[in-house]
Amino acid sequence: MRRFLGLSFALAATAAIAPFASAHFRLLEPASWIEENNLGDPQKLGPCGGTSANQAKGKAANPGTPTNMVTKVQGGQKLHIKLQETVFHPGHYRIALAVNSRAELPADPEVTTRDSEKGPWSVSAPIEKNPKPPVLMDGLFAHTSKQADPWETDVTLPNISCSKCTLQIIQFMAEHGRNSDGDFSYHHCADLQITADPAKPIDRAWLTVNSDTRPVPKSVK
Repeated sequence: MRRFLGLSFALAATAAIAPFASAHFRLLEPASWIEENNLGDPQKLGPCGGTSANQAKGKAANPGTPTNMVTKVQGGQKLHIKLQETVFHPGHYRIALAVNSRAELPADPEVTTRDSEKGPWSVSAPIEKNPKPPVLMDGLFAHTSKQADPWETDVTLPNISCSKCTLQIIQFMAEHGRNSDGDFSYHHCADLQITADPAKPIDRAWLTVNSDTRPVPKSVK
């Protein structure tokens, strides 16, 4: 069993009786960077969806078809998030933002597992109680029962400028077997063009050497 790091996903006890199923979700708002089917696929492969080839099943890799959609937003303002869980599974969601490259996105959460006849079975994952860049929100929409209506919330964006940031939303699935592409998480992303609000201070915690926003912090050479 993997070492548990940080705050535990508090739904593990209830989730223990849940039947095995592959959870799925769709990103409804903002616009997804790739086309999604009615289940939200392809979404297993990190950091932003797609699936790798499966020779045993005779399936080719599917990186997803780009929509070329870029959502224009203002820094320091709220962005509406709308998700639809298409196949229920207990779990929660996390939202992160990469300013310059998707390589900045955080790794999927380290999951505590238990042994099962089908291999490692997810029990819980840490939740960042006080998220720091690149994480915007964590432990979002934690649930142990099916919800027919979409999940909706607003997230406040950092006051920065970037021509093509990546907003990532992942779903951690409790009481789920490991999948070869995404471990115990599913992934969606949206491309954002953020323009800083000149009336507000720049969120320097989000700045890097290659950020479009200036001035560069003094600590950066």
